[in-house]
Amino acid sequence: MTEIQTSISKVTNGITKEIDLVNRDPKHINEDVVKIDFEDVIAEPEGSHSLDSVWKASFTTFTVSKYWCYRIMSAIFGVPLSVFWGLYFACLSFCHIWTILPCIKGCLIEMHCFSRMYSVCIHTLCDPFFEALGRLFNNIHVTLHKEV
Repeated sequence: MTEIQTSISKVTNGITKEIDLVNRDPKHINEDVVKIDFEDVIAEPEGSHSLDSVWKASFTTFTVSKYWCYRIMSAIFGVPLSVFWGLYFACLSFCHIWTILPCIKGCLIEMHCFSRMYSVCIHTLCDPFFEALGRLFNNIHVTLHKEV
C-alpha cells in the first residue's frame, strides 16, 4: 500500500488507538463463525440441478440481500449496541478491578494464615505416626520369584 492509502485506511478515534478500516478483524475472532457464503448454505446434489438462470439469480439474490441486510442492521443497531457493550464491559472491568480481585487477594492472604496453621497441625500429628510406620515396615523385604 502507498502512504496515502495507509493514512486513509486508518482513522484515529480521538482517545488513544488507531482504527484500521481495511482489516476490521485483526485478531481473527470471527474466523470460523460468520463467514457464510452461498455455497455454505445452499447446494444442489448431482442429478438435482435447477436451471442455470435460477441458480445464478439465487446466488445474486442471496449475496446482495445478505450484504444489504447486514449494512442496514449495522447502520441502525451498530452504534446503540456498541454503547451497550461498551457500558457492559466497563461495568465488568470495574467490578473485576474494584471488587473481585481485592476479594480474591484478601481470601488468599487469609488462606495463607490457615495453611500455615494446617501445616503445623499436620506435621505435629501425622509426621510421628508416618515415621513410626516407616520404621516398622523398613525391614520388610519382598522377593518375587517367577516359576517357569
